[in-house]
Amino acid sequence: MTGTEPPRIVFADANILINLIHIERLDLLARLPEHKLVVPEPVEVEICHPRQRVAFAAALAAGHFTVEPLTNLGELTLFADLRRVMGNGEAACLAMAAGRGGWVATSDRKRKFRREALRLLGEGRLINLVGLFILAIRQDLITVQDADGYKRVLERHRCRWPFTSFAELITPSRAG
Repeated sequence: MTGTEPPRIVFADANILINLIHIERLDLLARLPEHKLVVPEPVEVEICHPRQRVAFAAALAAGHFTVEPLTNLGELTLFADLRRVMGNGEAACLAMAAGRGGWVATSDRKRKFRREALRLLGEGRLINLVGLFILAIRQDLITVQDADGYKRVLERHRCRWPFTSFAELITPSRAG
């Protein structure tokens, strides 16, 4: 992006938000240059553990993201259709991203979700936690060592990735 373009709108699903809460980095998506993080209202409802609600409310108050409703008939209709095959949060993220030309931040690996995301958004408009960490490393927001530490914390929360270190996923010159 050149800086004259509008920010990339990223609609975050609950699984990404909860994992970022686990590592106390709910600010990370918001700190990526030229990105605007939006949490659909149905996703906010899915953040229900008291500690997670407190972290979510603090990040919202700090301006790390906005919470927005589905706003027009097209989004609402698509949301209702998607609700037949997936949860509220996933359906809201896809409906809003499709309607507003945005991206979706999710760790959802279900085939139905992936198929619908590809159909509605096309290639390359999903970002998962690994991709988020790689972007943050490349933007010098975190180090590989930070990301590896986050990986260890998330492994205690049943998050598994088929690599030992983020250094394996980026060029050696960016591994510092």
